[in-house]
Amino acid sequence: MDLEAALAAGLLAVSAVSLASAVVVPLLPSEARAAKRQQALIGQRQAAERVQAVSRRDQVAKSLKEIEDKEKKARISLELRLAQAGLSIDKRQFHLFSAGGGLLAGLLGFLLSGDALLGLGLAFAAGLGLPRWLLSYLRKRRITRFILELPNAMDVIVRGIRSGLPVGDCLRIIAREAQEPVKSEFRALVEAQALGISLAEAVGRLYERMPVPEANFFAIVIGIQQKSGGNLSEALGNLSRVLRDRRKMSEKVKAMSMEAKASAAIIASLPFVVASLAWLTSPDYISLLWTTKIGHIALAGSAVWMLVGVTVMSRMIRFDI
Repeated sequence: MDLEAALAAGLLAVSAVSLASAVVVPLLPSEARAAKRQQALIGQRQAAERVQAVSRRDQVAKSLKEIEDKEKKARISLELRLAQAGLSIDKRQFHLFSAGGGLLAGLLGFLLSGDALLGLGLAFAAGLGLPRWLLSYLRKRRITRFILELPNAMDVIVRGIRSGLPVGDCLRIIAREAQEPVKSEFRALVEAQALGISLAEAVGRLYERMPVPEANFFAIVIGIQQKSGGNLSEALGNLSRVLRDRRKMSEKVKAMSMEAKASAAIIASLPFVVASLAWLTSPDYISLLWTTKIGHIALAGSAVWMLVGVTVMSRMIRFDI
């Protein structure tokens, strides 16, 4: 019994000392200061990491915006626009096709209407306006597809690097399995590497063929990694997230401005609809607009004010991201 009582007393004493150490020691000045310093260091480290991550994303977004502003001010040659549109013709062939289309449209308009002025207008529109509009449409569509697919290509590179693959093998996977036009652009990049061109220079040529801020920043990241090293997977991962965030914001703005665009389209088309209905119901009444001098002046003034109104509405519903 004495032994058991001694053991019980000893256990109680140890428990009391442990409890006192847990409660009283942190309240001592030196221990409290040490604990506060440790918590402050942990908090500062976490805050610094958060600030660093946010600052990196902000720097990426700011760099993209600056590059985009420079691209808007730069003039693009016809050869470059043909390449960006994915067309395999040169400048001479484009001019020949434009001239041929203009002559054909003008001749058909003159033969069908007998009006030389109408034929000249159709030749001008088909020879200068329509080919350049079609080229601009094809170029914008191809660039939009490239921008949409580029983040997926960056994710392929990030996953490949993290799994141990070299950058060259990641680029070959993209050139083989990605969607167009990223597939053809990266295939040209891989072929340039096969000819002995460095990776940084090959990616720089990618930006020359597809001069968009996303491709330029991709070239900058690759060039910096080739010269000074660094975590390429982390940089491309951050860039991929920034590009997706920009795309989400663009789609959100497009959805929010859709009502204004619909209203602008209805207002812009209303004069033509009313004129067409008036011509179908009362052709003698509306024919005064193009058979009299005062009607010509009224049409010219209406066209000018219509152009002004469409331009103002277009600028009101256009947002830069």
